[in-house]
Amino acid sequence: MLLTSTEVLPDREISETLGLVQGQVVKAKHIGKDIMAGFKNIIGGEVKGYTEMLSEARQIATDRMIEEAKKLGADAIIGVRYGSSEAMEGATEMLAYGTAVKLK
Repeated sequence: MLLTSTEVLPDREISETLGLVQGQVVKAKHIGKDIMAGFKNIIGGEVKGYTEMLSEARQIATDRMIEEAKKLGADAIIGVRYGSSEAMEGATEMLAYGTAVKLK
């Protein structure tokens, strides 16, 4: 599946717009990582546990978006965007969305 953040694809023509597709996941923090993050808050630096958690959440959301596009028969997803928010204390939501299209 071709993914792009742009609205057009160089050297490719869109034959049909199939609609909005999205993937979403809510990931909770591990208590051990949360404690380590508190220490990093005091001394500074990257909180690698959270970086890994967000990276994994982004990949899961992307995979779910792609699966939704495949069900529609899409060849590509254009205008791909990501959003995140705190769903509740200790849990982060990651959303991936874009427009599923068929290519000529």
